[in-house]
Amino acid sequence: MKGPLAPSRGPLRAVGLHQVQITGGFWARRQAVNGTATIEHCAAWLDRLGWTGNFREPLATPRRRGREFSDSEVYKLTEALAWETARPGGAGHRALAEDLAALAGGAQESDGYLHTGFGRDGQPPRYSDLNFGHELYCAGHLLQAGVAAARTGVAPQLLDVARGAADHACAQFAERGFCGHPGVETALVELYRVTGQERYLAQAAAFVARRGQRSLPEHEFGWRYFQDDTPLRKARVFAGHAVRALYLACGAVDVAVETGDDELLGAVRSQFARTLARRTYLTGGVGSRHLDESFGEDFALPPDRSYSETCAAVATVMLAHRLLLATGDLTYGDVAERVLHNVIAAAVADDGRAFFYAHTLHQRTPAELAPAGHEQLRFGGGQRAPWFEVSCCLTNTARLVASLGTYVATEDDEGVQLLQYAPMRLDAAGLRLEVATGYPDAGDVTVTVLEAPPQPRTVTLRIPAWAGGGSHVERRVFAPGEQIRLDLPLRPRWTFPDPRVDAVRGCAAVEVGPLVMCAESVDQEDGVALDEVQVDTAVAPEAGAVKGRTLRPAERDWPYRRNPETPERPEPVVVPLVPYHRWARRGPSTMRVWLPTIPS
Repeated sequence: MKGPLAPSRGPLRAVGLHQVQITGGFWARRQAVNGTATIEHCAAWLDRLGWTGNFREPLATPRRRGREFSDSEVYKLTEALAWETARPGGAGHRALAEDLAALAGGAQESDGYLHTGFGRDGQPPRYSDLNFGHELYCAGHLLQAGVAAARTGVAPQLLDVARGAADHACAQFAERGFCGHPGVETALVELYRVTGQERYLAQAAAFVARRGQRSLPEHEFGWRYFQDDTPLRKARVFAGHAVRALYLACGAVDVAVETGDDELLGAVRSQFARTLARRTYLTGGVGSRHLDESFGEDFALPPDRSYSETCAAVATVMLAHRLLLATGDLTYGDVAERVLHNVIAAAVADDGRAFFYAHTLHQRTPAELAPAGHEQLRFGGGQRAPWFEVSCCLTNTARLVASLGTYVATEDDEGVQLLQYAPMRLDAAGLRLEVATGYPDAGDVTVTVLEAPPQPRTVTLRIPAWAGGGSHVERRVFAPGEQIRLDLPLRPRWTFPDPRVDAVRGCAAVEVGPLVMCAESVDQEDGVALDEVQVDTAVAPEAGAVKGRTLRPAERDWPYRRNPETPERPEPVVVPLVPYHRWARRGPSTMRVWLPTIPS
């Protein structure tokens, strides 16, 4: 049973959903909450707001509920239902998945077209708004749900609906045109991998090649927003709307792998490398512009204006894993690890029923709690909310967490590669392994061989860059009961920004293993405000605190002076820290990841 990604070639193979069971710890807890709370929560809101009801009968525009892309949330939820139902230890949601598949099939037009917001009486014509209509974007998520249904056997009839929609798209866009929001490209390639139909791969390749010619209608955000300003092969860095750029890159990698286009693959690798080096936050999040949800320019990474959309984090994990499989380079596992443990882990409340859409790295004032049962219209910041008018991140996280087992390891003809560390059981390359670890709160990793073939096998453990990088490799004929041990040093460490990141020059952050730490106001001593703290980087950080001093600047009628201000009576202080993924779980607070340092 394959997972969401199954390339037909490459040095490493993705493991199937049935091959891995995360059995405990950090990610097992989150998978359990996802399967028993988040998925049902999303389903209830889709019903409550009428987004599933849009599929039940031909509706005129005034009666349709939700934004133009709301269909995609139904499809992403269906995909999450399939992965969750089929994963080892997962909660069963087969009946709901089948109900949603039947809804989609019942709303599909005879020519395969499927979107509840266009083409019906009183609605805009089909494909009349390629910039923002999201018709192919929604179709892409339908295709991915159909792939999940086919691979898991959960609501398998959805594959026929997906094929009908894909055939329609191939006929409609055979010669020209594409959607302003990428996403259908990678879905078409995955559908090709399931069905073997070459036309799906060819259409995906055509969509990738057409972008960058400024052929979409001009818009106030510019062609860059849609990745339509520069052909992908000629671009140097990801730009424009962050989620769109990353989805397009995923599709380009999929096309490159299946067609053997090394030039295209190399272009995406180069752009991703430059993006990671110049346009990525410490947490692994991307996107520093709220207005258009876009990448900023190089080193424009203000912590208090970090947008870092959850969907962009999901897409970053998707892209990193694709590149890892395509190249065999395990350092892409470092990228996924950082994003998973900081952005994805922060996105969902402990009860699985409230969510961050955007992820600030500096909360200056306590945000208001979102009322229970309220659909939040503002999605660029604040506390976790139960639902958003734009709710793409909720179902996106649900499908990623449900299928997470397929991202933690890979295999080849020689053995297995462990990419992410969690207690798990793994069957791959003829080996049956059990992994015990307290990661990320402890650095011990013990791999026990339960079964092994009589031939030599290789077991490779990725060593994160923060622990020195590289990999721990053992190759031999393994015997049941043998163990491989890895001890990763989880010592707190100071991290300093590139001096070109103006917004945090003169600041430092603390990391412990894969976790970014932060200071939250609810932990500070009475009277200590985070905007009055300076930390002492000459003193080694501890796991839960750093030392520094507080300042008491004088109140003036003008915030600028001719000479630098020297504190008159700085007071020593201990600044408690918590993992970034734990912030905002104890009520409204202020928070900082980057802390100003005491000048040397």
